[in-house]
Amino acid sequence: MFQAKKILIEDYEFITYEVFLPKTTLLVVTNEIGYIMCAAVDIDFFNNTPKLVERKIIAARAEGVRTIEELLNAPMAKLTIAAKELGIHEGMSGRDALVQMAKADTAKSGT
Repeated sequence: MFQAKKILIEDYEFITYEVFLPKTTLLVVTNEIGYIMCAAVDIDFFNNTPKLVERKIIAARAEGVRTIEELLNAPMAKLTIAAKELGIHEGMSGRDALVQMAKADTAKSGT
């Protein structure tokens, strides 16, 4: 089963995705420029593959989370190079990382 919902964090809109699989759930929260995800995302692959580094994928990962709320509150354990360039850092909560992405997107678009 799959579930998607809109949420607001500090008046910024994000979409949450939950993919219910046997014995695990994939969790993602995203906006227009990046996302945070449970430990299923392989951040090292993004950072060590030149073509993916060039794409400047903005992503961060939390570990040991089982719900969207836990993902939002968990410290980010791994980050892509592009996420670090936005000022997102390891230990930052998922919620704060998303707000940082939203602020960067707002500054880029001029709205």
